[in-house]
Amino acid sequence: MDNSFASLPPAFYTRLMPTPLPSPYLVATSAPAAELIGLPPDLSDSLDILIGNAVPERAQPLAAVYSGHQFGVWAGQLGDGRAILFGDVATAEGPMELQWKGAGLTPYSRMGDGRAVLRSSIREFLCSEAMHALGIPTSRALSVAGSDQGVVRETIESAAVVVRMAPSFVRFGSFEHWYYRKQTDQLKTLADYVIDRFYPALRAAENPYAALLEEVTRRTAHMIAHWQAVGFMHGVMNTDNMSILGLTLDYGPYGFMEAFDANHICNHTDQQGRYSYANQPQIGHWNCYALAQALLPLIGEVEPTQAALDVYQPEFAAKIDQLLHAKLGLSLLEEHFDTDRALFDDLFAILSGVDFTVFFRKLSGVRAADASGDEPLRDLFIDRPAFDAWAERYRARLRAENSDDATRTVAMNQTNPKYVLRNYLAQAAIEKAQNKDFSEVERLLAVLQRPYDEQPEHEQYAALPPDWASHLEVSCSS
Repeated sequence: MDNSFASLPPAFYTRLMPTPLPSPYLVATSAPAAELIGLPPDLSDSLDILIGNAVPERAQPLAAVYSGHQFGVWAGQLGDGRAILFGDVATAEGPMELQWKGAGLTPYSRMGDGRAVLRSSIREFLCSEAMHALGIPTSRALSVAGSDQGVVRETIESAAVVVRMAPSFVRFGSFEHWYYRKQTDQLKTLADYVIDRFYPALRAAENPYAALLEEVTRRTAHMIAHWQAVGFMHGVMNTDNMSILGLTLDYGPYGFMEAFDANHICNHTDQQGRYSYANQPQIGHWNCYALAQALLPLIGEVEPTQAALDVYQPEFAAKIDQLLHAKLGLSLLEEHFDTDRALFDDLFAILSGVDFTVFFRKLSGVRAADASGDEPLRDLFIDRPAFDAWAERYRARLRAENSDDATRTVAMNQTNPKYVLRNYLAQAAIEKAQNKDFSEVERLLAVLQRPYDEQPEHEQYAALPPDWASHLEVSCSS
């Protein structure tokens, strides 16, 4: 174990130890995440380390400082208020940092208690691994462990700690922190650290800092295109939650789209709808502008800064276009670009109220020759004539490229997941775990690690949500 972040000057972090929790118990571990860092799937002997009651040999625990814009408003200094980075390990995919989330007070906890609760910890653990299985850039989660120690939220809940992993937890807000404090030397130190460790090829660029902004902007655009394509909503796209590596980071009040509503808000705290599904692409761009502002003293001029930002829109458009073609089983053919975009737009116009995941999964059953495969899809719509008209255009487009039904079905089912982490599924697992039954967490994790497979033995996890699920709310305390 090493800790490259600890090589930065002391102003970037505070060294501290985690605060122990009494009577810990292991809730779940991710075998693929463990394998990635060279650990066995059974981590029960490492419980004290996983919950922060013991520190690994050579670990250098620390909490990082950063700032950020929260809901579009400058919030000033923030930092790791309940996260402690304890080191990084070498893997076949490069270095991977490990971080306790919920391991106790830090100097950046502000009014918080430095703890996480079992409810939110299970949600972060499951979604981190689910998103990875979907092929979406994300931080990972190694484990979740709990304790009966009480934590006050809306009610008294039990404490928990997630061990999460990422090549880096540096955020847009990490750069904003030094920019707004007018400490350009520290800003440069951080930028050089990120470039040298994660983007070494950018050193050859005429302006490495402009090249860094361009690459981060590109990665952010691609990440959010992936979110849109799978119906994922982050819920809190503050600049302190945006990864400098283009990873989905900080799972709080997230959600996967169920009954389609482009303006759906998954975060009950977000009463203005800033982070709605429809707004995510433009908020991603806004956040890149905030990063650009912070990097401007290093880039030196406005023109190359703007040029770096200008890649966002075309990169997002190209990526979402590619993903939507794959979701509909269509080839990217230049002569059909305009009509394909109209086909996509008109689909989302009639999709209102239709379950997002179920629709795209069933779409692979449409036959190019006739409407014989339409019925399972048609039943999802109230306005069935509108679907019929769209489906006829879709079939005509399939025939235009001589699409083979069997081949297309296989490809679409590897693009459109059957299983996503719906809020009600997470809630059912949480309620059992709160009674010390962790079987549903384990079962749900196993299902979500194979989201594209049929898994007939787990068909119930792909069903439409029950009526009671519509009343579930998640907020920034989730």
